[in-house]
Amino acid sequence: MKLGILLCDHVQAGLQAEFGDYIDMFAQTIAQCDSSISIVYFCVVDGEFPNNIDDCDAYMATGSKSSVNDDIPWVNGLERFVWQLFLAEKPFVGICFGHQMIAKALGGKVGYSDKGWGIGVAKTIVHTHKPWMLAKKSQINLVVSHQEQVCQLPPETEVIMGNDFCPYAMIQVGDHFLGLQGHPEFSRAYCYALMHSRKEIIAKKNFNQGLNSLTLPVDGQLIMSWLLNFTRQASKARAI
Repeated sequence: MKLGILLCDHVQAGLQAEFGDYIDMFAQTIAQCDSSISIVYFCVVDGEFPNNIDDCDAYMATGSKSSVNDDIPWVNGLERFVWQLFLAEKPFVGICFGHQMIAKALGGKVGYSDKGWGIGVAKTIVHTHKPWMLAKKSQINLVVSHQEQVCQLPPETEVIMGNDFCPYAMIQVGDHFLGLQGHPEFSRAYCYALMHSRKEIIAKKNFNQGLNSLTLPVDGQLIMSWLLNFTRQASKARAI
């Protein structure tokens, strides 16, 4: 499978020496799940988009410090591209910002949470088990880092996972679109560094809760395997 990663941000310059850029994080996490996947990167945050939606078998969009509600060229361009993917029934997975872009592009709404920052390791309940969710778990732990979240679902959206803080933590639209608020590519060490870089803008209560949560084990590799299983299943279905 040829997977196109739509890069919607870069790691802060001060953190890249230790953690690399998002290309490195995704390459490592995906390789741990399936080294046979061919990955192509498109820096959409810098205006680089695929020439054609069929350049890859499936696409995955990353997180971003930007908002899907920002009226800037690359965000508007990504919204149009995601809509094209949806119309063509092309497999697409959105992570954090990418997850929120699914909602925005398909008629839902995204806004700031009245609970403040979601940061650290979040415990999330699995409401529905799908065939691509192997091995099965009733609750997953995943690194999160977001101020905004999906607050109104697009039409005909199924909620796969959620919790009290983020009810729409994983959503599926049709058989080919999947959104995830958490970050399977983030390590707890990177989350710790990212939190401290934003300490001045995160409420003390949220910061301390997030810091304490970093003692929890995370299911990042498992969740990435779920996402890849989903794209394979959707790609095969589209080819029939």
